[in-house]
Amino acid sequence: MKQDFHAALDEALTGKTGFLGIGNTDLGDDGFGVRLAEALAASGVADVFIACTVPENNVTSLINGRFDSLVFMDAVSTGADAGSVVLLPSDEIKSRFPQVSTHKFSLGSLARLIEMESSARVWLLGVQPATLREGTGLSDAARTTLELLHRILLERIPRRTRTEVECINA
Repeated sequence: MKQDFHAALDEALTGKTGFLGIGNTDLGDDGFGVRLAEALAASGVADVFIACTVPENNVTSLINGRFDSLVFMDAVSTGADAGSVVLLPSDEIKSRFPQVSTHKFSLGSLARLIEMESSARVWLLGVQPATLREGTGLSDAARTTLELLHRILLERIPRRTRTEVECINA
């Protein structure tokens, strides 16, 4: 990963940071965001929300959490090689994901709402999926990226014990 990625990540993790794991764990690499959120929570990272396919269900908690930064974690199609990482600030989320989305509420709309109602800056940490086939689990490329990002994030964020949260895909 390039040096500019690390600088952008440090900016995204400034102040009190919340993490939102998004995706469907039944559809291959679409479960990337959820699996990364689970790994962070299991490592004792505070303020991890596991949203699965309904990130909009967490809006109130995200707005009321008094976060400086919120990092959405999801599989996103960027046209890059499988397992490639993208870190987008909110203005790019809004332009790339305005309304059309596999989620009921687009990531761009969700970012816009959170930023209008709180002082948080929203970021998207995404991975290019290799497969979205049902029942396949994470691809080798997504799993390798998840392990690498997990280590990088743990080096940069404070940890404290937190109760694990499970999601139900709806």
